[in-house]
Amino acid sequence: MAIVTIGNKKIGDGKPCHIIAEIGINHNGDIDIAKKLIDLAKLSGCDAVKFQKRTIDVVYPAEELAKPRESPFGETNGDLKYGLEFGQEEYEAIDKYCKGKNMPWFASCWDEGSVDFIAQFDVPCYKIASASMTDDDLLRYTKAKGKPIIMSTGMSTLEQIDHAVELIGKENLIILHATSTYPALYDELNLLVIPSLKKRYGVPIGYSGHETGIASSSAAVALGACVVERHITLDRAMWGSDQAASLGPSGIIKMVNEIRLVETSLGDGVKKVIERELPIIKKLRRKG
Repeated sequence: MAIVTIGNKKIGDGKPCHIIAEIGINHNGDIDIAKKLIDLAKLSGCDAVKFQKRTIDVVYPAEELAKPRESPFGETNGDLKYGLEFGQEEYEAIDKYCKGKNMPWFASCWDEGSVDFIAQFDVPCYKIASASMTDDDLLRYTKAKGKPIIMSTGMSTLEQIDHAVELIGKENLIILHATSTYPALYDELNLLVIPSLKKRYGVPIGYSGHETGIASSSAAVALGACVVERHITLDRAMWGSDQAASLGPSGIIKMVNEIRLVETSLGDGVKKVIERELPIIKKLRRKG
């Protein structure tokens, strides 16, 4: 199984699970909320934070932006999208703040202009969102930056994943199993896809979850996920489309702790008598 190096972290079988706190758009357009979410990721023991970057008038057609949609930013879908989108000033603040916290950050870029925008910050990797996995031009453009790629596979067939992998190659690629419902139901998660993807592609496989609980993330690690990505929020009752599919402070802290316990529990797979069992053998066994 291949090992992918992102920054100073090696990711793959036998390495600690790389836990990504997906801030996404849960900052609600407020840089102070973004900083508090970075603090939460750091406090909980996450390894990186991730944002989302879009060139709004490229990603969304004019008719979509003109649709009525009430939000704190206005009366149209465009008001909402522009209101949630961070620009140069905000990302400079994010980059500075993350460096001060020693917290790596990167973003899922939904268009080529956004890839170039994020590239100025020399991020350690790029994310391909599930919604972008079938955008061949974006995949090629992102690959050309020469950084590792983490690719989510929600709402995708194996044939579509095959095509994407063939296009960008397996070198420096991490694939995340995902279900793109928000929040996802437990009977939709299909975690047994994780070992299937490992066998099929021979690259590090992870899990991007959108469910409300944490048991499935621990189970994903037990099934071989070497990356876990979960949305985080300051409060799941906050305004915003992704808040309900996110983990609050207690949830992300507990999830990280449980994943580390699962990793410790997995061991090396070799069945043997451990030293602390020896006095128990003397005490309980009558024969043998």
